[in-house]
Amino acid sequence: MALSKIRLGEYIELYKEKCNIPHLANEEVSGINRDKEFFEPSKQVAADTSNYKVVPPLYYACNLMHIGRDIVLPIAINRTNKSKYVSPAYTIFTLKDEKKILREYLFILLNSSEKDRYFWFHCDSSVRDGMEWSSFCDIELEVPSIEIQKKYVAIYEGLLANLHSYERGLDDLKLVCDGYIENLRKSTNNGRIGKYICQSRIINSEGKVDKLAGLIGGNIEEARKSSGQENFRKFQVLYPGTIVYPPPHFGEVGTIGYVKNKPVLMSPMYIAFKAIDSSLMNLEYALIWFRREEFKRFAFFMSCDSIRDTFDFDKLCEYKMPIPSIDIQNDIVSIFNEKLTREKILKSIKERIKFICPILIRGSIEESKEV
Repeated sequence: MALSKIRLGEYIELYKEKCNIPHLANEEVSGINRDKEFFEPSKQVAADTSNYKVVPPLYYACNLMHIGRDIVLPIAINRTNKSKYVSPAYTIFTLKDEKKILREYLFILLNSSEKDRYFWFHCDSSVRDGMEWSSFCDIELEVPSIEIQKKYVAIYEGLLANLHSYERGLDDLKLVCDGYIENLRKSTNNGRIGKYICQSRIINSEGKVDKLAGLIGGNIEEARKSSGQENFRKFQVLYPGTIVYPPPHFGEVGTIGYVKNKPVLMSPMYIAFKAIDSSLMNLEYALIWFRREEFKRFAFFMSCDSIRDTFDFDKLCEYKMPIPSIDIQNDIVSIFNEKLTREKILKSIKERIKFICPILIRGSIEESKEV
């Protein structure tokens, strides 16, 4: 049998270099997400970043404090050629050598829901339900020979190469989208959106529509029915080509959606509106602006005069934005829709890569047993 059992602590060592840079910008600080990858900018950056830790190229960073909260080990490898800076809460470590276990193979081992459950089970009893470094080092792993590890790491790295290629293409498309928007700011006069839209309120009095929906993260999603069908006669019907949002606290949350394919029912508390003339306004173009941070700031400012910070339709009508010809609007919508499609595909690729990690581990172990 070509399998060896190792104690992780014998092959890794801590790294504790501080950056000694007191005022790192947000975009210079990295975090680690649930997908076990770095992201920038980090969501929270302290006023003094001198104690932030350095993650050199090919070093690991993980947050042992958040395992209990997230039921996942947030861990990533710095695969770039530059050091990253992370919060002092992170643990930084590296492999002492790769004679027994390869760097990427270790990451594949740790990149599975099975290992996440293992870490979660072994969390301590502290307030944060974290994991001690000593407990992390005590983990025992079964590993095949280096030759077999190299074989399965090559498969994994091939998948990563395809992923990174797709990411670069998506980044280029994002630049095109941002460039389009910035060009409109400079070349097109702002117009008041109220001239192009009108409120829509169609009550489902005859009960012809029975597809109940809700607004989740900006998407219109089917909702579970919790009461009798007759109650839905008081709901409003939203037809394709309608934008909808909840008026209370909109400036803080900014959740707004677009009905694209089929009529749906939504609570009468929502505000819905449509284009007065579709030859002058493509509402999907308007939606691009409504989802930008500057519009959220406008909504927050305009809704601060009530207890619930309600953003009414008449206040929305005061918003000004570049309104080019309908042909240009349609072109921009096409580009943005392509970007959204590629983002969904990218997310799917990442999920498949994570799903394949335990398959690679199982394959390498089974092959070792046959040797």
